[in-house]
Amino acid sequence: MSSIKVLGLVCLCIFLLAHGGTSFEYGEALTKSLLFYEGQRSGKLPSNQRVQWRGDSALKDGSDAGVDLVGGYYDAGDNVKFGFPFAFTITMLSWSTIEFQAQLEAKKELSNALDAIKWGTDYLIKAHPEPNVLYAQVGDGDSDHACWQRPEDMTTPRTTFKIDEGHPGSDLAAETAAAFAAASIAFKPSNPEYASQLLGHAKQLFDFARNHQGVYQSSIPQAGNFYSSSGFEDELLWAAAWLHRATDEKTYLDFLGGSSNTGGTRTVFSWDDKYVGAQVLVSKKGNSNVKKSPGGLLWFLPFNNLQYTTSATFIATAYSQYLTEKKASIQCPSGIVQPDELIALAKSQVDYILGSNPQKMSYMVGFGSNYPKQLHHRGASIVSIKKNPEPVTCKGGFDLYFYRNEPNPNVLDGAVVGGPDDNDGFTDSRSNFQQAETAIANIAPLVGVLARIA
Repeated sequence: MSSIKVLGLVCLCIFLLAHGGTSFEYGEALTKSLLFYEGQRSGKLPSNQRVQWRGDSALKDGSDAGVDLVGGYYDAGDNVKFGFPFAFTITMLSWSTIEFQAQLEAKKELSNALDAIKWGTDYLIKAHPEPNVLYAQVGDGDSDHACWQRPEDMTTPRTTFKIDEGHPGSDLAAETAAAFAAASIAFKPSNPEYASQLLGHAKQLFDFARNHQGVYQSSIPQAGNFYSSSGFEDELLWAAAWLHRATDEKTYLDFLGGSSNTGGTRTVFSWDDKYVGAQVLVSKKGNSNVKKSPGGLLWFLPFNNLQYTTSATFIATAYSQYLTEKKASIQCPSGIVQPDELIALAKSQVDYILGSNPQKMSYMVGFGSNYPKQLHHRGASIVSIKKNPEPVTCKGGFDLYFYRNEPNPNVLDGAVVGGPDDNDGFTDSRSNFQQAETAIANIAPLVGVLARIA
């Protein structure tokens, strides 16, 4: 066996290999993780919609700019469509589907995974009407967060925001290019015509990102208040890596080879920092300490920590697959680690999320019996419009539903919340948005991991 020396994040395995032992119904968790995206849908819902407490919403999105931006996904427990984490979500759903297609098919979830991706890419196609124009956001975060309304009858402004040549956003454009390129690979076996369309958008957006440089929040300050980008070099590498994988064209390999900054050793992979993802993709060819809680959870930040945990877990799982294909292992600071040990790491983190933790709580809503009942989520916390069509007002929603100390009336199956603190503590309260809110970027990496271990 050869030994490949890689990035610090993958070497996290050293901290956690002793943890684990519990077994869960991973197939059920996989099903719920994809069901979650149906609960986050915006726009006109299809006839095969499985999350029945949701209804049509935001059917005039884009009208203020004269474009059709109906569809896509709401970001978290709010009703805003934020393009930066949205695109990362689609990239990760696609990566999950590409690497673990056979496992998804065996579990009869491949079509649901592709549906989840396509609901996102259909929207992103609408958001990219010209080569150097990309609509980046629908809804204003500040006004949206000042109200507590279900999406079906929200009254908050649906303002649109875009980037273009005069107002660039290389990070956003490149991440969206990565999403299109990854999705094109996912769809190539079953829908080559659609895959080709997606690849065309990916190439245009990569050129836009490369030729008109800048961070997107300089063009859209409103987005920076919620999803501020730390830079765009990582997204350019990430997009080039995906385009090379999708096309095998030398131009993208040359871009990767010509980069003076490949990120070095990183400890986080997320919607903002793609260096680790790019490194792993490129490594399909090849010590930092990360904190863990007393109960064994990888712990990065107090706000929505599990989004970083799920991304790290996916990296370990995907890298294990690459190492197995090459009959290789990892050289970590404390010694050589084998691919099966990375799967043990991934499984330990999934087990923690699903209930093998000091709280004995599943941090996936709807999985098991002890899960967060007061998810910080407007749609889930307000009675379904199908049960009570009376409009919920902006401020009235707080008094009627937000402050009510009772379980949510609707269960958003598959939602992974922000999770516990660094001492494994968790408070199930709707007002506890740091721990009790979900986001679309939390779950996408978990789809592939669950498919692999189910």
